[in-house]
Amino acid sequence: MALVPLNGIELNVQTEGSGDLVVLIMGTGSPGRVWRAYQVPALVKAGYRVAYFDNRGIRPSSECADGFTVDDMVADTAALIEHLGGPAHVVGTSLGGRIAQELALAHPSLVRSVVMMATTGRPEPAQQAWSQALCDLYDKGTEVPVAFYAAASVIRNLSPATLANPAAARDWLQLYEFAGSSLSGGERAQLALHDYEPRLDAYRRISTPALVVGFADDVVLPPRLSREVADAIPGARYVEVDGCGHIGYLERPEEINRLLLEFIGRG
Repeated sequence: MALVPLNGIELNVQTEGSGDLVVLIMGTGSPGRVWRAYQVPALVKAGYRVAYFDNRGIRPSSECADGFTVDDMVADTAALIEHLGGPAHVVGTSLGGRIAQELALAHPSLVRSVVMMATTGRPEPAQQAWSQALCDLYDKGTEVPVAFYAAASVIRNLSPATLANPAAARDWLQLYEFAGSSLSGGERAQLALHDYEPRLDAYRRISTPALVVGFADDVVLPPRLSREVADAIPGARYVEVDGCGHIGYLERPEEINRLLLEFIGRG
């Protein structure tokens, strides 16, 4: 990956493949390379040029620990698409889904089609409380035990169907323990984006072809929230994927990749 100066900051960007451009936007606290596990290889194999990046707040992209807005992140993505010679098919999950739908609204000429996974158009009290609690711990300098954070992350992000397999559950716990529990200032700034005005009415003005994917066992952003976004966007398609939680693109990658390739291929 390489640091690219865009929109007054630096974004850590990687591109692979050739063909029509697809830009992937990750969610809160996660680096862009998470897409590399499943989605990037499938898209490249299908003949697309794929760009993935670390959002502002995720090092080595500019940390911007003093704070920023979703609009700043939308402008970052727009600048990246212009830099790469867009327009692009845009795929986002969680916070990345919010960025993708705001991008389609603000910069329709840059977006050929848009996919939002595990997204929302309004604040969710339980998720707001979780984000605020993590911000409070960071502000107080409190270190959360790694084992506690890993267990909480696995229960929040994965489907009971996945955790029913003891070996899989242990693997996921080890993965989250390896990632650690310490927040950076930039990750704290991303978490602070949980408080915002409802946007569903605005999304009625989106004209870009849109696919919204909800994950049936998602307790972070329940699928009813994704369905609300799909209902707001004229002509949007909604699909709900069973047997996966908030990170369904890692739990059910074959199904997610099938949906992405089928939808983007129409654009």
